[in-house]
Amino acid sequence: MTTLSPENSLSARQSASFILGLHPFVRTEAWKFLTGYFSWQSSQDERLTVDSMRRKNYKALCQMYEKIQPLLENLHRDFTETRNNIARDIQKIYDKDPLGNVLIDKKRLEKILLLSYVCNTQAEYQQGFHEMMMLFQLMVEHDHETFWLFQFFLQKTEHSCVINIGVAKNLNMLSTLITFLDPVFAEHLKGKGAGAVQSLFPWFCFCFQRAFKSFDDVWRLWEVLLTGKPCRNFQVLVAYSMLQMVREQVLQESMGGDDILLACNNLIDLDADELISAACMVYAELIQKDVPQTLKDFFL
Repeated sequence: MTTLSPENSLSARQSASFILGLHPFVRTEAWKFLTGYFSWQSSQDERLTVDSMRRKNYKALCQMYEKIQPLLENLHRDFTETRNNIARDIQKIYDKDPLGNVLIDKKRLEKILLLSYVCNTQAEYQQGFHEMMMLFQLMVEHDHETFWLFQFFLQKTEHSCVINIGVAKNLNMLSTLITFLDPVFAEHLKGKGAGAVQSLFPWFCFCFQRAFKSFDDVWRLWEVLLTGKPCRNFQVLVAYSMLQMVREQVLQESMGGDDILLACNNLIDLDADELISAACMVYAELIQKDVPQTLKDFFL
């Protein structure tokens, strides 16, 4: 790496993360580079300074929230409703491992989610954020790291999991991709299977978290999304690959929209590497074709 220019070194590191995945021992630190929490070119001293700054900024945000909380409670009905939704969602999380050891601190998690809701006006709280934030808390030690990694993750993935920003776009481009690559399947989905694709929004809202057999698999896919390789908006190629898993059954049984959705919801305990490889094959097929401009703009 030291013999490469900074630009090529960065590209090589991202490619390594994409192709090989990250070892669990380095995941916590590597994510700080992948998300942009730290610069790839930063020195150790610079990283200590940045981390200290992020800790102070997080503390300042917490203090600000404590000051304005009474005002939010009195003047903003949405705040009270969202706070109640977060509390309910947090209670649903199973917080222990198979041996009964507590994995997460629900009170801390609730506080970080509320702060994120108040501070990030682009990404209002939605169901699914509680499970995503839980994975960030499992990865790092401190609350300020959990908070900032989540914010940087949303930015780096172009808010693709946010309902009012990226999810609708993902679903529309998924339909466009199916029409381009698999017209037979597309025809069925527009006819008897109408509405099935638009009903797959939980895939994107949860960033496919519920489709995998382990947290390591979830992190593996998220790491690929953070590299931006092999293309932008790789999550839509992942969704396309998952739909291909049920394609034959859907067509053979001439399934309607509800049955298609049920078949898709049964796609669980998937292996991340296999799914990533399948999505890469879709990308390889895509770039060999005369791609419509809408798909070019979205992926390339």
